[in-house]
Amino acid sequence: MGKLEDADVFSAAWISDELGVLSEDKIVTGQVKWFDAVKGFGFVIADAGGPDILLHANVLRNFGQGSIADGTLVGLKVQKTDRGLQATEVVSVAPPTDVETETDLVELSADLGDVPLIPARVKWFDTTKGFGFANCYAGSEDVFLHVEVLRRCGLADLQPGEAVCLRIVDGERGKMAAEIHAWDYALTHN
Repeated sequence: MGKLEDADVFSAAWISDELGVLSEDKIVTGQVKWFDAVKGFGFVIADAGGPDILLHANVLRNFGQGSIADGTLVGLKVQKTDRGLQATEVVSVAPPTDVETETDLVELSADLGDVPLIPARVKWFDTTKGFGFANCYAGSEDVFLHVEVLRRCGLADLQPGEAVCLRIVDGERGKMAAEIHAWDYALTHN
């Protein structure tokens, strides 16, 4: 057992032995096993082991995200149900640590702390093609969105019209996102 953001963290084995809803300050940490936005759910593997934890799309949306990449690190409030463990709230999301980036995107991993977060709306994004575009509120030029940057930031997909915040850099062909985050990310990271 340990601490995460000043809340007690309990192992999945401990949770599976308990009945009912955990108290409000108990958080389970783990990694997204898979999440399918079309199906509306996915599963998280707790760091301490134990049964998989169901993550429903509505719970993820309440955190401000419509998708989440496989391998993303999460903090969850969890309850035991008749069908197993289920997330009731997403408390934290951290990008996967083992995401491979293409050589063209390696330079984007530099420190971007001085690059401001810019609010934007997704124009379109196609995971099959691996890219899309967003429109910033502060300008008229389209911003290129690459799937590897999206995954590196812990997201798996974007929907047209979805509100996001971006760290934008100049690429070879114009503006491109070096970071892509859920809209409310700027509230705690700006």
